[in-house]
Amino acid sequence: MATFGQRMLGAARLDKAVYEEVENDRTATGQALGVVVLTSVATGIGLSAGLSGIIIGLVAGVIAWAVWAALIYWIGAKMLPEPGTRAEWGELARTLGFATTPGVLRILGVIPVLGELIFIVTGIWMLVATVVAVRQALDYRSLPRAVGVCFVGWVAQVAVFYFLTSMARPL
Repeated sequence: MATFGQRMLGAARLDKAVYEEVENDRTATGQALGVVVLTSVATGIGLSAGLSGIIIGLVAGVIAWAVWAALIYWIGAKMLPEPGTRAEWGELARTLGFATTPGVLRILGVIPVLGELIFIVTGIWMLVATVVAVRQALDYRSLPRAVGVCFVGWVAQVAVFYFLTSMARPL
């Protein structure tokens, strides 16, 4: 079994074996949450959001992760399953948590001029990692199906995240 750091590196490298490992390791849910927390804090720092912004982003990030996992579970395992699909929410939560690993690099968003590019690159990287995570967790053979499920889940997750963070903004 890989260490937490090895799992994060493997997830960032889009290593299917790492996603399979965390999918099947029920004790890795705390590690997946840890990745989401690290990514949320790095994002807050990269945005120079201040302490209150980091805390709000952290709470919103954790809630959005849980909702995203539930949505992708519902869409991928219940609405659009393949014959071999066998999944539960925890498997998706673990793989999706590790799929946020590239977001840790968002801490570099404080670098003038490069910050915006870093956010764009890590956003795309996390979406690709999400496709890998979903394909592994739902045992999909079809890449287009995994992409479709991720797209629908991602749109819903972004909506929840922005709704939660907009509630914290002054009127």
